[in-house]
Amino acid sequence: MSEFANVTVVKKANVYFGGHVSSRTIRFADGSSKTLGFMLPGEYTFNTGAAEIMEILDGGLEVLLPDTEQWQAIKGGESFDVPANAKFTVKVTAATDYCCSFLS
Repeated sequence: MSEFANVTVVKKANVYFGGHVSSRTIRFADGSSKTLGFMLPGEYTFNTGAAEIMEILDGGLEVLLPDTEQWQAIKGGESFDVPANAKFTVKVTAATDYCCSFLS
């Protein structure tokens, strides 16, 4: 799906890591939400509340998921799942456009 219809967009950006990662929250009529974001090259560690699906739209990164010891390469068109209440680290190797879906 290349676009979302009938959503509410939160105007204020979520800005992390000195501006190297930013996103906007979109809310759906059913109460679910996603963020659409952009990450510049660098290494970033995130904490989750809810489980997430990180869809990489363009760019590339390596991810170190919880309870793993090996980095996994992810490129545009691929995704990865992150469990709830977890921490994961990404090494962004190219400017990366992403969509994060929050699962409840």
